[in-house]
Amino acid sequence: MRNHADEVFQRIVAKFRRSVPVAAEMGILPYKSENGTWISSPYDGNSWWTGGFWPGLMWQLFAATKDEMFRTEARRAQDMLTAEFRTYDLLNHDTGFMYLLSTGADYKLHHASDPAGSRQARTDTLHAASLLMGRFNPVGYIRAWNEKYKMGYAIIDCMMNLSLLFWASRETEDPRFANAARIHADMTLREFVRPDGSVSHIIEIDPATGARVAEHPGQGYALGSSWSRGQAWGLYGFTLAYINTKDERYLNAAKRIAAYFVAHIRPDGLTDCDFCQPEGEERIDNIAGACAACGLMELARVTGDDQWQAAAERLVDGLIDHCCDWSEDRCGILTHCTASYHDDGAGRHTNITYGDYFLVEAIAKLNGTDPMLWL
Repeated sequence: MRNHADEVFQRIVAKFRRSVPVAAEMGILPYKSENGTWISSPYDGNSWWTGGFWPGLMWQLFAATKDEMFRTEARRAQDMLTAEFRTYDLLNHDTGFMYLLSTGADYKLHHASDPAGSRQARTDTLHAASLLMGRFNPVGYIRAWNEKYKMGYAIIDCMMNLSLLFWASRETEDPRFANAARIHADMTLREFVRPDGSVSHIIEIDPATGARVAEHPGQGYALGSSWSRGQAWGLYGFTLAYINTKDERYLNAAKRIAAYFVAHIRPDGLTDCDFCQPEGEERIDNIAGACAACGLMELARVTGDDQWQAAAERLVDGLIDHCCDWSEDRCGILTHCTASYHDDGAGRHTNITYGDYFLVEAIAKLNGTDPMLWL
């Protein structure tokens, strides 16, 4: 893969040069593509947690090409996201996904060359960090969703959102953001990571005492199973936590989760939706494989261990060889993405935009153009 990453990236650029104008004309944040067009989020409008991946994808393409079309589209999309600050009620723990990849990316790519022009992007990203900080319960976790009965729910996905808090502490020289992130990461390490390196999706915490209440089934196959995208969130999230803190416990957790994930890669390089799903059940989630590939490459970089790089390239090869749609009459690229094991309404074996984002990030890492938007 490394030898032809540039060729693949050029195909990606050509594809999105055709399909970006479709999204702009529709005036939406693409969630997935079907039947030659883009489709917006299935729930919560523009507050749906995946909204930041479209502008993040545009910033990846802009960083590599300097094509003004991608910058214009990124800013169109992030204007829609910042309007959601006023909606507020639908925003949750995923402000990292939404704003670190949009306004945060804008600030990262422009603050040196245009300090005045990038000031609002910085403000918006700090706003998002403050909203995430507001979900921190001092007994030891960041609350996930908004429903009253889920007041004590924490989820593995939030490990990826912690980078927004680490960024905010660096940017403001205020340690409170990073302190909250570390407390949540410590809780995740203690309560989510199993002895075999697999991870839980949802753990309920007593919001008054911080004690563990229960594990709940989430987007995987069943209670106690191993939802593959949750494994990817944990793998990449603990790797990022290590990069932000240099805490060896987080690095060791990332390596344990990585070993478990790599042991379950299919022979064709693709990723089952749940590593415990019934034998013969054909549910693939290439989002998990693409995200894990990005995390594995960062893990290889910080450890110097080539086994993680080899595993990442094996995953990318599987995606390129079997599940990329380069046709001109389709908007997205990565196929066989599955949002949730039991919720086909959110998308099963289809193109989903955050799968495209992680595919592009992975190829950009191989190609040397990744601006590393998570930091």
